[in-house]
Amino acid sequence: MFEDIRGDIEAVVERDPAARSKLEVLLCYPGVHARIVHRLAHLLWNRGWTVTARFIAHIGRWLTGIEIHPAAVIGKRLLIDHGMGVVIGETAVIGDDVTLYQQVTLGGVSLEPGKRHPTIEDDVVIGAGAAVLGPFTVGKGARIGSNAVVLKDVPAGVTVVGIPARPLGPQALPKEPYFPAYGTGPGAEIDPMARTVDRLARQVEELTARLEELESGAKRCGSAEDRRAS
Repeated sequence: MFEDIRGDIEAVVERDPAARSKLEVLLCYPGVHARIVHRLAHLLWNRGWTVTARFIAHIGRWLTGIEIHPAAVIGKRLLIDHGMGVVIGETAVIGDDVTLYQQVTLGGVSLEPGKRHPTIEDDVVIGAGAAVLGPFTVGKGARIGSNAVVLKDVPAGVTVVGIPARPLGPQALPKEPYFPAYGTGPGAEIDPMARTVDRLARQVEELTARLEELESGAKRCGSAEDRRAS
């Protein structure tokens, strides 16, 4: 367990520029505290002490603002940055080196027993306020932008944004290595749906201007014919 806690602390130091020391991380980061509580609750859950596990998880939620069901399976070096409002459901599975920001929900949309929550593979980054809802897979290295609502599989390495979430178009590669905080890189393009709406709006404006031009020309022709007739 101590080795896993050390890995959690190192993940914060590597991915959060505000972290100045490992001691600061251990004392002041609720995401690290939530992982410590979850490890204990998960151990008790697997041994059949389900009520005790839920109670310990509830205490962890009260202390950190992060709700993790004790049955959730979580890999190594998870970073829950800021953390307030994060919810991780019962059948969620999270791989290694995943990053979650505040108010992320890994939730379910079914009342049926069995797998209801998403599987998050290694190296995924999920931005603030995103909701990943359902028993599907977010592939390795995928990025989910802030406030996105993800309702189906996300292929490995793909960035999705919007409601419902859609893949971004081709993105220029950064000149230097960087960590895609909040699930998007610097200069990332806007929601593809918003791009489509903007394009349609421009086309409507062009067609409206053309129609007004044709109507104006028709009126001038009609006035000229009236003058000749008189």
